[in-house]
Amino acid sequence: MLFRSTGLGKTELKARVAGVERQGDYLILIVDTLEPVRWKIRAGISLPDMWVVIRSLLRPSNLRVMLSRRWVREPEHPGEF
Repeated sequence: MLFRSTGLGKTELKARVAGVERQGDYLILIVDTLEPVRWKIRAGISLPDMWVVIRSLLRPSNLRVMLSRRWVREPEHPGEF
């Protein structure tokens, strides 16, 4: 997983999802950054946010990526994002 932040300029963070926990009406997505710093990032996702993610994943172009064989190889860098 890659992260970019306007607050960090052009710095790109490499990370992995460490888990998801329920806390009240939120799902807490826990992400550990690996490079260039080691941080633990938490994002609280509410029900309206979850529906945005689910709808986005169900778009045909995104479904094609998820159902492809791209899972078995190292992903290509997305370029400027």
